[in-house]
Amino acid sequence: PAMENPPIDIFGLTILEPITSLTAVLVSIVCLYAFFQLSKLPRHDRVHHFFRYYFLSMAVATAVGGIIGHAFLYAFTFAWKLPGWITSMCSIALIERASIEHARPLIRPAVGRFFAVMNILELLTFLTVVFLTLDFFFVEAHSFYGLMIVVFSFQGYDYYRTHNEGSRYVLYAVGVMAVSALIFMNELAISRWFNHFDISHVLMAIAAWLFYQGARRLQPLQRQSDVVSRSRREAVAEKS
Repeated sequence: PAMENPPIDIFGLTILEPITSLTAVLVSIVCLYAFFQLSKLPRHDRVHHFFRYYFLSMAVATAVGGIIGHAFLYAFTFAWKLPGWITSMCSIALIERASIEHARPLIRPAVGRFFAVMNILELLTFLTVVFLTLDFFFVEAHSFYGLMIVVFSFQGYDYYRTHNEGSRYVLYAVGVMAVSALIFMNELAISRWFNHFDISHVLMAIAAWLFYQGARRLQPLQRQSDVVSRSRREAVAEKS
């Protein structure tokens, strides 16, 4: 394609789409940093775990995508793009699950259970379609559904109810991802050396940093009924 980075040769080694590969690895580095930093925090709640593994899986996905899916694809068949695609879809499912779990104290238990099951069914459905078609469109569609509908809705509701700073950062990240997707879909490029892939990857790295800032700040929420029950127990204990 006209807007692909021209290949370069380094010591006889051909690298396809060098800037695209490099910017994909940039996303991986940010995600890996986020994973290790979050792992240092003394937290063991489910939301924290889902976020950590979102970053780890996205780090793997973007590294594999950049190195195998772009830089050295000539040494592989097109089907070798699948490992990066599948891992990225799993990472989106993880950040969906993190958002669902964080909102659970604010929603009815049945609603939380429904979306937790949907989270798995939706991932399996999209994975099946991607396996059968080898079409990146369905990877994009899954990301759109996961980020723009699930994550945005649950984090938006969290922020509306609690004004949690972590949710605000996650919403910022989703906004940056939306801009990234628009640039990618419309193939908006500055030049062959900084095309729509490259711009999209840089924005994804910024979004990953914002997701990390959000994950650091998200504190586990409690059901209002649990808070009331605990307050009553404390009041009874004080009287006795």
